[in-house]
Amino acid sequence: MKLFEPIYTTVLAWAKHKHAERYLAGLSFAESSFFPIPVDVMLAPMVLADTQKAWRLATITTIMSVLGGIFGYLIGAFFFEAYGEQILNYFHAHDTFEAIKAKYAAHGILIILLAGFTPIPYKIFTIASGVLGIAFLPFVFLSLLGRGGRFFMVAGLVRLGGDKLEETIHKQVELIGWVSLALVGIGGTAYYLLR
Repeated sequence: MKLFEPIYTTVLAWAKHKHAERYLAGLSFAESSFFPIPVDVMLAPMVLADTQKAWRLATITTIMSVLGGIFGYLIGAFFFEAYGEQILNYFHAHDTFEAIKAKYAAHGILIILLAGFTPIPYKIFTIASGVLGIAFLPFVFLSLLGRGGRFFMVAGLVRLGGDKLEETIHKQVELIGWVSLALVGIGGTAYYLLR
């Protein structure tokens, strides 16, 4: 039974859609403030579909992700009292939220820079930044560096791989999918056990 190949084929088709950049922008915004799916799942296939647009797509993703992060910050700063509990319940993120607060206490706002690369949902960092009253301009600057670093790295690696990467992914998509799923499971379990 092939599970990941149809998903991969569908995402590649979406990546070639005439409004794909708008969808990427919307997903990038939503992922930084409330949407649970990482934007990389759309960015990478879009770069594969047209490697000449790699830097443009990474720029769109970065800008919209930071704008979404600002929205998450505002949720934390002004609406957490009213809606914070529902947000944390939806993402099952109470423990993660407390851990992030502890990381802020230990490392300060530099944690925002690292947050762009971690498997912990970035939206939890943005909302926590607003709740804790982290200085806004450094939050935006570090978000640009962290998120931009991540998305330009993804776009660059995919662009570098080009047609060979697409061919390899297409041939090995089932193996890649199952290994990725296993790594997420192992990483999640390790995080839960070691925290």
